[in-house]
Amino acid sequence: MTTTSAGLLLYRRTPGGFEVLLGHMGGPFWSRKAAHAWSIPKGLYTDEQPLAAAEREFAEELGSPAPSGPTVPLGSVRQSGGKTVTAFAREGDFDATSIRSNTFDLEWPRGSGRMQSFPEIDRAGWFTPAEAAEKLVKAQSAFLDRLREHLAGR
Repeated sequence: MTTTSAGLLLYRRTPGGFEVLLGHMGGPFWSRKAAHAWSIPKGLYTDEQPLAAAEREFAEELGSPAPSGPTVPLGSVRQSGGKTVTAFAREGDFDATSIRSNTFDLEWPRGSGRMQSFPEIDRAGWFTPAEAAEKLVKAQSAFLDRLREHLAGR
């Protein structure tokens, strides 16, 4: 069975082009990583429409609902671990310094028998497409290209 995830790539226009909002993945595995350790706010879904799941996950991972507005489908990608991610883009602004992410529990250190709680997203930030391409999980860079194409056609 394929694992499916949906996310919302928020963007804002700048004098030099545009920036996108990304979240740094939380937990001990990602704490010291910067390159390819960021993601669009996204999460798993089964019985809901992908856009509804993307909006729900945005709110859960960042602590506030996504700004409303027109939504651009960006298609899907398959990540190296096998998960299929469907993304949507929406123009809007968001205070990246005020996130309040939901958490997950993990035995840490591994084998210790001690459960710890970690945020799914430990920080967020706005990045140019060039910066985002270096930070994003590799497969998700395709969403930047698709958003760039969409904006160029307007």
